[in-house]
Amino acid sequence: MRSRRKRVGLISDTHGLLRPEALAFLRDCDAIIHGGDIGDASILEALGKIAPVSAVRGNNDERDAWAAAVPETQRLSIGGVTIYVLHALALIDIDPAASGIAVVVSGHSHRPLVEERGGVLYVNPGSAGPRRFKLPVSVGELLIENRIVSARIVELS
Repeated sequence: MRSRRKRVGLISDTHGLLRPEALAFLRDCDAIIHGGDIGDASILEALGKIAPVSAVRGNNDERDAWAAAVPETQRLSIGGVTIYVLHALALIDIDPAASGIAVVVSGHSHRPLVEERGGVLYVNPGSAGPRRFKLPVSVGELLIENRIVSARIVELS
């Protein structure tokens, strides 16, 4: 039996702003991962109307009571692929390759990134919230089929 392709939407650093363009991009996702600095519980509620959401708490979320229930890291399995999620990549406290992680999703820097290192795919969808400096406003996606993962970043207009 052929496996069905999974589309995982990636969003981070919304800081309380959920752009209509981001919602449109995430439509039809099988799952959504939020890389932290969510900004408001309503962001997760809105995303949850599209697909199941896994989120991590960002450094700017820590002062808000609602965010206490949001973990600092998550380890997920989607389509047979193990994904590790945390907000700030610099704070990673595991060896992803040795831990069987195929993909690390992070946020924090507001800089989009797709990079393979040591057999692990590192993805930062950038920031989908308020524009910061001259950095792009962006989201991303993972496409998983037969345990093979590809990632892309999409700039929002």
